[in-house]
Amino acid sequence: MTELLNTLYVQTPGASLHLDGDTVRVALPEGGPRRTLPLLRLESIVVMGNIQVSSQLLSRCADDGRPIVWMSLGGRYRGRLDGPVRGNVLLRHAQHLTHTDRAARLEIARACVAGKVQNSRQVILKGARDVTGQRKNDLRTLAVDLEASLTAASAAPDIDTLLGVEGAAARAYFEALAILVRADTGLVFPGRVRRPPTDPVNALLSFLYGMVRSMVQGACEQVGLDPYVGFLHGIRPGKPALALDMMEEFRPVIADRLALTLVNRRQIGPRHFEKLEGGAVQLTEEGRKEVLTQWQLHRQKEHNHRVLGRRIPLPLLPSVQARLMARRLRGDLPGYLPWTV
Repeated sequence: MTELLNTLYVQTPGASLHLDGDTVRVALPEGGPRRTLPLLRLESIVVMGNIQVSSQLLSRCADDGRPIVWMSLGGRYRGRLDGPVRGNVLLRHAQHLTHTDRAARLEIARACVAGKVQNSRQVILKGARDVTGQRKNDLRTLAVDLEASLTAASAAPDIDTLLGVEGAAARAYFEALAILVRADTGLVFPGRVRRPPTDPVNALLSFLYGMVRSMVQGACEQVGLDPYVGFLHGIRPGKPALALDMMEEFRPVIADRLALTLVNRRQIGPRHFEKLEGGAVQLTEEGRKEVLTQWQLHRQKEHNHRVLGRRIPLPLLPSVQARLMARRLRGDLPGYLPWTV
């Protein structure tokens, strides 16, 4: 039995975190109320924006292996403290060798794309059950397009071709997401826009993608994998290629489905966003609070895992997949098996 611990999210500007015995004390600015939480019950700490963390708390969390993650107010991942590097160096060596093996790299990259496309297709099919008329027909057509992308991905002869298949599938998928956003929500999705997002729905997606990336990169590091040596995404300084590879299969179900739910149920609306200089849009403090509350509730759900043959709590899914990736790299499995709904 695995006990799921909590994640502490702190986003109030000017707040500070301190070590107080075996607890973390959160002090809010301007003499606001203080709150203490037992470290034993915290799996990780995520700070967003201008938050101060004491050196004593940093040292304690590093000793305990309790990650502290820094993110921007828009959800962009900035960094992570996780103590000493863990894992067998032989695993990382095997990962590097696999990256240089063209056939092995292509096989793993195909699996990552297949997981993403399959889960994207399921989000579309699920959404199509709740609409009628032309919207339903359009969604079914796009689902067929993604089914064709699955076939094309399995036959892609090289990484460049595979990236082309993945890009075409992503365009079809985001076209479907635009259809799935209800017209009466006051929000419109114009297609994926990032760096920076310039509309509320894209700002929400970017924020949630940042949360997913944090989960996946943390899982890779905990298993002992090098998050910067991937297979689908090319190696580039500062780019966590493996984390980006492995988060692809999670984004449709974990992030996109939650975003659609929040928007279509009007839990998140135009009032939860603000426009910055330069045209970027981000969630307000109230908006981030609502999204984080719903994110924590979303994390409590369990999902079927076909390989393990049982239901797995959502926060553990990236760790399970990172371990499956490690087994593939060690040669214990014939291939990497993405998680699909």
